[in-house]
This record gives sequence, structure tokens and C-alpha cells, in this order.
Amino acid sequence: MRTLKRIALALVIIGAINWGLIGLFQFDLVAAIFGGQAAGLSRFVYTLVGLAGLVSIAYFFDQDVVEDQEDSVYRNTDFATEFAEEPDVDRLYNPSLEVYENEDEEEF
Repeated sequence: MRTLKRIALALVIIGAINWGLIGLFQFDLVAAIFGGQAAGLSRFVYTLVGLAGLVSIAYFFDQDVVEDQEDSVYRNTDFATEFAEEPDVDRLYNPSLEVYENEDEEEF
């Protein structure tokens, strides 16, 4: 399923680039490569791009869930740090600072 998503995404990107070139420069890259819009290979590429767009519609409505457990791919992860307490980053990188703080407290 992951491979199908990548192929569909690649074809949709190809189609988007081709439409961008048509819109900006009136240049059809697929037709230029494969011998015109009516050529069999051009029509095949247009058909593949269209099918990839239809397949991508299903991915558009996918729920935000964990896809593959082994890859640990998460979407819409909320770390809740905007209104929560920030971690003390210095202690994360240098735990020896606690030793100095404990010594200061014992002196008083």
C-alpha cells in the first residue's frame, strides 16, 4: 500500500508540473517527450496521471492514524508545549548541573 501511495504521488507531481508548464508557458512537456497529445504514449501517461489523481482522492480522506507500527509514522502529533510547562533543556544535555545545585543548597 505504501508503494502505491508513492507511485500515485509521483504521477500526480508529474501531472502538476505538466499543468504548471501549460499554464505558464503553453508548453506540454508530456506531449513534447512522447510525440504530441494524440500519440499513444502521451495518452497512456495522461491516463496514468488521471488514475493517480483518482487514487489520491482516497488518501485525501484517510483518517489520521498510525500507518506502520514498524516505521513509527505518526500524523498530527500534538506535543502540547504551547501552553504547557517547558522542559529544562540544560538538564537534558548536562545532568551534572544538578550536582552544583545540590551543593549550593547544602551550604545555606
